[in-house]
Amino acid sequence: MTGDARTATAPPPAETAPGAPGARTPRLDPFAWLLALRGLLARPLASYYLLLASAGLLLVIGLAMVFSATSVQAYNTSGNAYAVIAQQIGAAVVGLAAFWVCQRLPRRTFRAIAKISLTVSLVLLVIMDGIAVLYAAKALPAPRIGFVHSETLWLYLGPLQLQPSELAKFALVLWGADVLTRKGKSIVNPRELLTPLFPVVGLLFVLVGYTDLGTMLCLLILFTGLLWAAGVPMRFFGMLIGAGLAGIALLIMAPVGGGYRSGRFGAFFQSDADIISCFARDETCYQAKQGLLAIADGGWFGVGLGKSSLKWNWLPSAHNDFIFAVIAEELGVVGCLVVLSLFAVLTYTGLRIARRVQDPFRRMAACAVTLWLVSQAVINIGGVVKLLPITGLPLPFISDGGTALVVTLAAVGMLASFARAEPDAARALHARPAPKWVQLVWAPLPALPTPARPADAAAEPAGKPERTEPKAKEPPARRGGPTERRR
Repeated sequence: MTGDARTATAPPPAETAPGAPGARTPRLDPFAWLLALRGLLARPLASYYLLLASAGLLLVIGLAMVFSATSVQAYNTSGNAYAVIAQQIGAAVVGLAAFWVCQRLPRRTFRAIAKISLTVSLVLLVIMDGIAVLYAAKALPAPRIGFVHSETLWLYLGPLQLQPSELAKFALVLWGADVLTRKGKSIVNPRELLTPLFPVVGLLFVLVGYTDLGTMLCLLILFTGLLWAAGVPMRFFGMLIGAGLAGIALLIMAPVGGGYRSGRFGAFFQSDADIISCFARDETCYQAKQGLLAIADGGWFGVGLGKSSLKWNWLPSAHNDFIFAVIAEELGVVGCLVVLSLFAVLTYTGLRIARRVQDPFRRMAACAVTLWLVSQAVINIGGVVKLLPITGLPLPFISDGGTALVVTLAAVGMLASFARAEPDAARALHARPAPKWVQLVWAPLPALPTPARPADAAAEPAGKPERTEPKAKEPPARRGGPTERRR
């Protein structure tokens, strides 16, 4: 028997035990977690669960930080440390109800309420600004007409307190996406794009920017995101940015609140040494000074939750505009990185939804809502850490404010509805449908995506079968060949 034959017929060697000498140690792949993460993101409902997780964690962090930032002041004012957080929890409950409603609504309902929501927002803004102008012109003894009371950014309708500029953000998302969807490919025509979109948006910018420059910046970024998602030619963006910068400059130098805005804008260019030496009487830089001190005291891991010292009436608007400084002081750099990471996940999820949905309305609305939330977070955090001028915008999900929290959760609910309408997600939900009571309590099944048709079939009218050319009849075969005919 040859050597090759002996080798071929020999039994396979027995496997070596893991601990025995000569055993191979399994190698750890340092990039295995990337493959696992890629597998998780490839699941049909990944966008939906990422959205719920990031928004839910931000909401929980926000409630905890609002209680930490307001308990001392609330106890000093009313003797009840839970006075402010109780109102914020009530707003969160209303916001979760708005989230539940919005995630159940189909696309056609959002488009149907677009004009109504914009009209209501414009009316509320006109009332709020109109009362403020009449009071400034001494036409009214107080900023009040009957049971309607205007106070800078808020409008009181009896016992109900609203912030119309927050409602205007959601209204602009719905109405702008609906108008651009109806226009379709005709938006490349300047006349079609300018009417009625730009006049209405310009009026909205003026009404909001009159009292709230930060929200007007947020609306400008939101509107830019709508146009970008709609595929508007790039030449229009230059005109829009130029007009926006000119309007911002005029609002900074405007007589109403102009001195305060220009002072805040000028304080941004001061050095850190000048800001640290700022006195309490100087409103343009004192808040920035206390914010920097809070961040410096926090260090890497913070002084501990609830142990902030600057919230004891040292840091102005610690529960609202500058709540990120309280996070930096109590939770340190690690806590700040957690908040920033959650906003990064929310941004990725929103843009992922906008890329995956098929309907243009859903794509534009998802992109606009994502840019709205991330731009507001960037402007707020940038003002706290002195990378941007202070504008007074609240931090989404985290700052104290009932109207802002309700509107934000409603917008996230709309994103959740769009995430369930992704083609892969809709097929997965229909493949293994939840029980009827779960659909009734949580959310109904989304509509299945329409199958894509070939280009030639798409040109045919729907419902008609394709026409086929009749085949030519073949001549009957002859029995005999040439030899038989000759015979």
